[in-house]
Parts: sequence; structure tokens; C-alpha cells
Amino acid sequence: MSSEKELTFSEVSEHTSKKDVYIVVHDKVYDASSFVDEHPGGEEVLLDVGGQDATEAFEDVGHSDEAREILDGLLIGKLKREDGAPASSSAKPTSTSTKGPDTAGLGVGLYALVLVGALLAFGAYRYLLANNESK
Repeated sequence: MSSEKELTFSEVSEHTSKKDVYIVVHDKVYDASSFVDEHPGGEEVLLDVGGQDATEAFEDVGHSDEAREILDGLLIGKLKREDGAPASSSAKPTSTSTKGPDTAGLGVGLYALVLVGALLAFGAYRYLLANNESK
């Protein structure tokens, strides 16, 4: 697969079926046909953005580094911009390996906080129950 191939939006927009679906992410064109059945979010997610610029949708989800590697394997070319073509998506690429806060760990931390809170509440309940029975 050569990334030297250039496709226009018009050419990309012809590929919208489950067996032949192209997407554009950051002005690169990907053939997602082989991945439709394997996509963790379901085939509808890919088919909804088939033949279109999917940059914003891709970045909004916060894909992992592994997902980005899979995407790299689907690369078939780059988008050739022409007059009248839709504007490029303004979303910037992100990576889970950046030096910013670890948002993936936020869910685990929140779960741990709720669990600790529940244990403390249960301990306080047992303590109060034991004190009321001894009186």
C-alpha cells in the first residue's frame, strides 16, 4: 500500500458500502473495508462516516495507540484537495502517550473512589449499629 496515491473527495465518496468503505482522517485516505466487521464500535460507526472526512469523529472517541496502528495499516493514500471540496477538519491528532493527564485511568480512579466510599459508609453503618445495640 503506497501512501503516494492521491484521491479526491469525489473519488472517496464513491466508497461507502460495507465491502468497499473509504474514510479520510487528517487528510489521509484509508480503506476500512477489511476492518468493518472487526470494529469494536460496530460496523455502523464506520459506515456512517464512509466516503467522508472522519477526522472529528475519530478524534472525539479518543482512540488508543493500538487503534491508530490499525488505522496506519489501512492507509491507501492521501487526500487531494480541490476547489469546492469540504474544508479540512480542524481536529488535531492526539495520542494516549502524550504527557498530559491520564484520562484512561480516570475511570479506574473514580471506580476505586466509589468503592472506598462504599466501604467507609458500610463501616460507619456497622459501627453505629453496634453502638446502638450495646446501649
